[in-house]
Amino acid sequence: MTFEIIGKITEIETIASGSSIRILPLLRKRYGKGRWRKLKGIAQVCLVDGTIRLAEVHWFEAHGIGKKKMRIKRFLD
Repeated sequence: MTFEIIGKITEIETIASGSSIRILPLLRKRYGKGRWRKLKGIAQVCLVDGTIRLAEVHWFEAHGIGKKKMRIKRFLD
């Protein structure tokens, strides 16, 4: 599912960090070493068909590398 974030992500929480991330070896291989964390937050998203919805989004992030593998976990509206 392709989407675009509209505005800011709010209510950001860390779900996992370091070795408790299941795909840590993949992240390091694909994007490089870093202090990887899995985060979640709430954001307005614009879907491919043009609809705008409120959703919970999850992603991985490391300092100096940025947000990677962002996905919609569930819709909140």
